[in-house]
Amino acid sequence: MQTAEDIFEAIMADPDNEQFTAAGIEPLYHVEPAATIMIVSQAPSRQAQLARTYWHDPSGDRLRQWMGVSDDEFYHSGKIAVVPLDFYYPGKGKSGDLPPRKGFADKWHEPLFALMPHVQLTLLIGAYAQRYYLPQRQRTLTATVQHYADYAPYFPLVHPSPLNYGWLHKNSWFEQDVVPALQQQVRSLLQ
Repeated sequence: MQTAEDIFEAIMADPDNEQFTAAGIEPLYHVEPAATIMIVSQAPSRQAQLARTYWHDPSGDRLRQWMGVSDDEFYHSGKIAVVPLDFYYPGKGKSGDLPPRKGFADKWHEPLFALMPHVQLTLLIGAYAQRYYLPQRQRTLTATVQHYADYAPYFPLVHPSPLNYGWLHKNSWFEQDVVPALQQQVRSLLQ
C-alpha cells in the first residue's frame, strides 16, 4: 500500500496537475487514518485554495453548522477526512464554479480511501459527488437529499453554498429533518 506522502507526491508530479504545481498550488484534501467521517464534494473553492485550508469559506461555515461541529472538531478531531472529486479549484463558469475534472477521482480516490479503513459515513455534497457515488440516486438532487436514509453509509446533501439560499428557503424540511439526522450521526461517530 502506498503511503499518504507517496500519493501526495504522485499527485503533485502528475502531468495533469502540472499547471497547478508550477504555480505553487498544492492539492487540497485531508487524509486521516482514524477518520470515521469522509466528506466528498466537487472541488475546493477559490477562497479555500488561496487559504490552503479545505472548507475555509462561507460554505464551510454552513457545513460545520449542519454537521454540528466546531472548527476545532472539524479540523483537529482526527475523525474527519476531506477528499473532493478534484483537489484543485477548477475556475469560474457562467453560473458558479466549473465542474471537477473528469477522471481525477478515478485516479486518486481509491488509493486515498485505502488509507482510511474506519470510515463509516460519507457525506456526498452536491450533485457532482452524488452522481459519482450514487448511480441509483433519485431523479433530482432534492429528491435524493429527501431520501438520504436510503443511501447509508452515504449521506447526500445539498451544497452549503450561500448561492443555495433559495433552495434552503424553499425546502424547509432540510433543516427541520435532515440536519438533525446528520448531526446525530456525526456526533455518534466523533465520540
